[in-house]
Amino acid sequence: MGWPRGRWVRVHFDKLLTGILQRRYQRFLADVQLEDGRIVTAHCPNTGAMTGCAEPGARVWLSTSQVKTRKYPHTWELVETPAGMACVHSALANRVSREAFAGARVPGFESCDAIRSEVKYGQGSRADLLLEGPDGRVFVEVKSVTLCRDGGQGVFPDAVSERGRKHLRELQSVLGPDTRALLFFCVFHNGIERVSAAGDIDPAYREALAEAMAAGVEVLAWRATVSTRGITPAGALPFTLDPQP
Repeated sequence: MGWPRGRWVRVHFDKLLTGILQRRYQRFLADVQLEDGRIVTAHCPNTGAMTGCAEPGARVWLSTSQVKTRKYPHTWELVETPAGMACVHSALANRVSREAFAGARVPGFESCDAIRSEVKYGQGSRADLLLEGPDGRVFVEVKSVTLCRDGGQGVFPDAVSERGRKHLRELQSVLGPDTRALLFFCVFHNGIERVSAAGDIDPAYREALAEAMAAGVEVLAWRATVSTRGITPAGALPFTLDPQP
């Protein structure tokens, strides 16, 4: 089944609460002081280090679930950093990336007219997206990028990532005459202007990425505009394996 083409569809936020981050802890929890003075514990939907995005005192925005059985009804969605607004809800990167491809505006992938999510492949992995069309299929791994350094340099990963290296190996394994593989960096920080591997944080990931690229794995970086209204796919950003001086 195809999708409506030639349009942008964004992730919408409704009735976000704003407050000041007190602390992030136990990886998936964050205490936030709301504008009315209450301190609530919110779910933190991000497994990374969140460098630069989890500083105590930062202004943050929370969504509220109506599911009564949730222990923590609030979810941390956004943070205002010195370099710009960022979305810390990393799972939303898959939705935003899907919408970018659904708009038929990602260069080199316009002919793909069907898309599936969470498709099993490799050795027990699931591809974030599988694009299919008359020219074959494309396995896509999506990575959310929020680590912004001086001059708008975005890097990935923000912590040592064995899982990320596994995904690169899996992408290499599916390459074939009618099968492409794509690593898609979805940039969730308004201050990022270009993307590279964080070789200083995870040298092994940088080397695995270089090997995957040499084998034929494609890499794209894509900007998403982040605001309290929602997240919209915006356009391509430059990618280089190493940061350029």
